[in-house]
Amino acid sequence: MSNGVDGSFLLRNSNKGPECFALSVRAKDSVKHFHVRRQFGRYSFGFNEFATLQDFTSHLANQPLLGSETGNLIVLRFPYPRQVEEPSIYESVCVHTAMQTGRHESDLVPSAPSLGTKEGYLVKQGAIVKNWKQRWFTLNRNELKYFKDKMFEDPIRTLDLTACSAVQFDYSQDRVNCFCLVFPERTFYLCAKSGVEADEWIKILRWKLSQIRKGR
Repeated sequence: MSNGVDGSFLLRNSNKGPECFALSVRAKDSVKHFHVRRQFGRYSFGFNEFATLQDFTSHLANQPLLGSETGNLIVLRFPYPRQVEEPSIYESVCVHTAMQTGRHESDLVPSAPSLGTKEGYLVKQGAIVKNWKQRWFTLNRNELKYFKDKMFEDPIRTLDLTACSAVQFDYSQDRVNCFCLVFPERTFYLCAKSGVEADEWIKILRWKLSQIRKGR
């Protein structure tokens, strides 16, 4: 899947059932996913309700800020193609702001790249000397790159996920929040700053592998 930009979003039917929709948004460090529910003929999103789906999409165009559990405000800017498989990770809507922008649905950019990216710091175990060093990781398309730090343009290495056979939690290291990526020539051991962050990386990487196996 190609790289998204901050503000890329997609609203579509959810596989949770006919009364659910899925709203996916590219945010600062990852892709966030929210549920939109239809109850008694009205559409519920956070503290807001809308009489029709058209009212909801028009509202998103004009008042496009929303907050997740992380406390980050997310701006909806760029709709993108509907042919994106639904992931399994969903966030809850804590705040849906009412900040007037003066825009309308017709003002939205008609196309933008697809979802499927993530960035962040992870601690990586060395290949020969088994020490641990913090590295900046970026996930884009089928490539997981890591850099010496965030400001460096050239990666230390690029991992081709088409050659990765598994992504899983790892409990063999004397560290917490660790997971590993299994490649034919080497297993890479990585640690996140929290269990939640490790879980997010594992889920999106497994999603990538599932897309690769499906030929997408």
